[in-house]
Amino acid sequence: MKVAVIGGGSSYTPELIEGFILRAGQMKVDEIALVDIAAGKTKLKIIGELAKRMLKKKGLSTKVTITFDRVAAITDADFVLTQFRVGGLDARANDERIPLKYRVIGQETTGPGGFAKALRTIPVMLEICREMEAYAPDAWLINFTNPAGMVTEAVHQFTNVKAIGLCNVPINMQQMTADILEVKREEVNMRFAGLNHLVYGTSVHVKGKDQLDVLIKRIAAGKNMNMKNIYDAPWEETFLQALRALPCPYHRYYYMMDDMLEEELKTSREKGTRAEQVKKIEQALFMTYRDPALDIKPLELADRGGSLYSEAAVSLIASIVNNDHAIHTVNVPNNGTITQLPDDVVVEVTCMVNREGPQPLQIGKLPTACIGLIQQVKAFEQLTIEAAVKGDTQKAYLALVANPFVPSSKVAKALLEELLEINRPYLPQFELKKQASSV
Repeated sequence: MKVAVIGGGSSYTPELIEGFILRAGQMKVDEIALVDIAAGKTKLKIIGELAKRMLKKKGLSTKVTITFDRVAAITDADFVLTQFRVGGLDARANDERIPLKYRVIGQETTGPGGFAKALRTIPVMLEICREMEAYAPDAWLINFTNPAGMVTEAVHQFTNVKAIGLCNVPINMQQMTADILEVKREEVNMRFAGLNHLVYGTSVHVKGKDQLDVLIKRIAAGKNMNMKNIYDAPWEETFLQALRALPCPYHRYYYMMDDMLEEELKTSREKGTRAEQVKKIEQALFMTYRDPALDIKPLELADRGGSLYSEAAVSLIASIVNNDHAIHTVNVPNNGTITQLPDDVVVEVTCMVNREGPQPLQIGKLPTACIGLIQQVKAFEQLTIEAAVKGDTQKAYLALVANPFVPSSKVAKALLEELLEINRPYLPQFELKKQASSV
């Protein structure tokens, strides 16, 4: 079995390698091909050598290939994992800081920040998929690249690649639920439905007993249900009881927009944006990774975020390989799973996974209080995808107007102009559109 990792020089890769090590008894991986761009040469070499040491320590014969030839990495792969960031952390810092100038939340996967990231990312992902169609037509694409829902939807709409979008939020919510209820994670049965970074826990059971009310009370009392990269604004019990669903950590940006914006403004002044903080974390991490004596995933990686990333990714691959019909929450085409959404959009839902891939568990209708926000954000996503693929400035403008974070068409216009200009090197599709219209 061959696994290609696009963005192999990522600081997250040791977590992924650990996942394959932990599941070595369930599936044999013959080759892991780590590929990156030339600008990431130093990081890729450091990560590749650490991966080799980690595998050697456990006595595994898995070959680690380090390459800048994406086609070579993809050729004959069984699985292609994508975890890349077009423009790097500098582009992410712009995504986070520019919206704040307009008193709009700046976050890398939601709002204008997620919009700009999608414009940069989707064309590159479609190039990768064309290479997969040519050189690994039977491979599965496991996409971790954010914004994962939009990127996965573009792949399904414009390619023939078998693609699954993956996020570590649902598995972390399940783990945090287990911690709050003081049980093991495997004892918690949760159903999820919504969109990537806008997913709701629709039911919570432990040993067949409904625990949603207990969970809501404990979260309202201060128990942690949050991710490292999100300000932990407290949920109000009256809201959670009225909603009758468990919002994901990213819902804070929608339901507590004023508090989250003020916190972002304060933090950006005092500590820098999250991207600027991550830069410092990564510098320290790669100094640690360089140590030739290091042959395990270092504890410091927890500061980077991405908790349970390898668990989510590698367990999903194992379910396909072993046809084990296990339950995973992933991003897949809706196809009637949530009846209030079009069939061809991608949703994040609980699925049974076997060798044929994810089989969504039927959701039906979501409550009005949930589906209204989901439909608005999905409209934003659909417009963003069309803008990214076609270089359509009008669709890009309408996407920002539709986004819940953007207060007016005037602000949307100003944001669009600034985001397109600063991302010009990564947005050739818009330049080509301008040239075509001037002929």
